[in-house]
Amino acid sequence: MELVWFGAGLAVLTALTMVIHRWAGLATGWAPAVAALRAVVQLAVVATVLHGVLTVPWTVLAFIALMLTTASLTSGRRLRELPGGRRAAVVGIAAGASVTVLLVLGLHLVAWETRYLVSVAGVIIGNSMSAAILAGRMFLRSVRERADEIQGWMALGARPSQAYAEVARTAVRETLVPTIDQTASTGMVTLPGAFVGALFGGASPVQAAQFQLVVLIGIMLTQSITALTVACAASASPVIPLEPWTQTRATASAGASTTPR
Repeated sequence: MELVWFGAGLAVLTALTMVIHRWAGLATGWAPAVAALRAVVQLAVVATVLHGVLTVPWTVLAFIALMLTTASLTSGRRLRELPGGRRAAVVGIAAGASVTVLLVLGLHLVAWETRYLVSVAGVIIGNSMSAAILAGRMFLRSVRERADEIQGWMALGARPSQAYAEVARTAVRETLVPTIDQTASTGMVTLPGAFVGALFGGASPVQAAQFQLVVLIGIMLTQSITALTVACAASASPVIPLEPWTQTRATASAGASTTPR
């Protein structure tokens, strides 16, 4: 009966979300319901798998590798319009997540236990994926808004990294602002999930606060590395990712100019 009420409550929250989207004319359709259903299925699978994974060290590493792979594929799919976007996402997530997790463990900020490793790695990888997607999409949007300026720099002989420099800095900065603000407001404005989860798990408020600080500062580090890596990788491409209709028009114009009269 408890699970039935729990499921009904989730259904009500999801339905209310869809009603708000429809009222606002967001045209999201069944996306919230599909997302909620996927979350239910995936978390059920993860809960079942983790019950066995946490008892065998090598399976923890395999599970983390699976999370890294899934995050890379997801972000790469989101950045397919960006030249080299898939590669940038993979490298950015791998660099940001691995450096942060290794430092957290190497500095003994959390205990060397499988449950802590999975928890920290999961949060870090998830936020690294978000940073990769956000940085890539902001880079793409800024490039399209400033395409003429970038083309001008390249026409003057600037390397792609020079032509994209300001765009890359803007993308990274805008990606990191929400994380910095969230870290600065923690405790006074919000109680983050890691803190609440640790309390529910039986940790003392001090232990929960320590774990949350590791998570928050780790997220800032991993997102900084990931966003910067994605922006730098995207800046190395000589191809300017224009809007599809602009590229079509440019191609047609080029074809017309080469047609003999």
